[in-house]
Amino acid sequence: MERTIDAVEVHAFEVPTDGPDGVEQDGTLGWDSTTMVLVEVRSGGTTGIGYTYGDVSVASFIESKLASTALGSCALSPPAIWHRMFAGIRNAGRPGVGAMAVSAVDVALWDLKARLLEQPLTAVLPAFHDEVPVYGSGGFTNYPPERLADQLSGWVEQGIGRVKLKTSRRPDEDPGRLSAVRRAIGDGPELFTDANGALTAKQALYWSRRFAEEWGVTWFEEPVSSADFEGLRLVREKGPGGLDVAAGEYAFVLRDFVNLIEARAVDCLQADVTRCGGITGLLHVSGLSAAHLIDLSAHCAPAVSAHAFCAVDRLRHLEYFHDHVRVERMVLDGTLSPVGGALRPDTGKPGLGLEVKWTDAERYRVHGRRPA
Repeated sequence: MERTIDAVEVHAFEVPTDGPDGVEQDGTLGWDSTTMVLVEVRSGGTTGIGYTYGDVSVASFIESKLASTALGSCALSPPAIWHRMFAGIRNAGRPGVGAMAVSAVDVALWDLKARLLEQPLTAVLPAFHDEVPVYGSGGFTNYPPERLADQLSGWVEQGIGRVKLKTSRRPDEDPGRLSAVRRAIGDGPELFTDANGALTAKQALYWSRRFAEEWGVTWFEEPVSSADFEGLRLVREKGPGGLDVAAGEYAFVLRDFVNLIEARAVDCLQADVTRCGGITGLLHVSGLSAAHLIDLSAHCAPAVSAHAFCAVDRLRHLEYFHDHVRVERMVLDGTLSPVGGALRPDTGKPGLGLEVKWTDAERYRVHGRRPA
């Protein structure tokens, strides 16, 4: 008997940040909350869950444009449903909110399929790896030096050998911040930086050299806007040889990734499974990165990415992002903690191995209703 999808439910939870005065900042943005849009898809008595991070409007988009496409479809065929969802939102808008909405549903569909097959998700996907290396990520630009140093050194103490801080909101403050971090973590761990597109190409080239020479930085993420292919390529080609330029977290459809690769704009490509079309979209991107001999790094959402990126051939690592780690632990049971600097999916649980902590999550609800 064919297993069909008989229900799609959408929820959203807005969790305040724990930054100074309730605010966190990077090079180009400040925010006071993080919103998880969570999807449940059901087939009989089995439920799969998926999510994305974005505005609550993503939840409405799922309900108005995607739920009807999934309903009645074969629960064992996520890629076929993915194809119909993307086709159906052509005029509503695929990049941005549209891709994030598809991503949340697609992750839920893959989770459901694995649960129906009574297998961990990594056993259902074409897995190349059984664990995903991580790097600690946070270091917001409005953190005082003590909190900045404590956060990054705390990850190193947990056995995570790579840590990242946000930079370039106030560039004149960055030397002091970087020095404080390097003193706190020592000479051994890798140090990453992320400008979130705050600099011009020439500014980024200048800072890339200083970052590498003075603090041993080996990763410079979005030194300029990810839409500035020429600027990214300038920093990549003219900057220090030991410093990788990375971008891709705001790539929503496959062509976005193609554009970065064809422009020779990055040393390492990034993808966010909750933005790039979910797990089905990520499998497309993984093939693209393998074909062009370029590594792929996971952007955030560690509870999903730890499973999904086991299926990425040229895997580099996963961003173990402070905000998402915190929200996922508050809303979900079954989240993973790094061991030896990596996340290893629990193969003793079906699907993603996650369950929603409805009682804990309810206080943050901004959309939908708690299941009966």
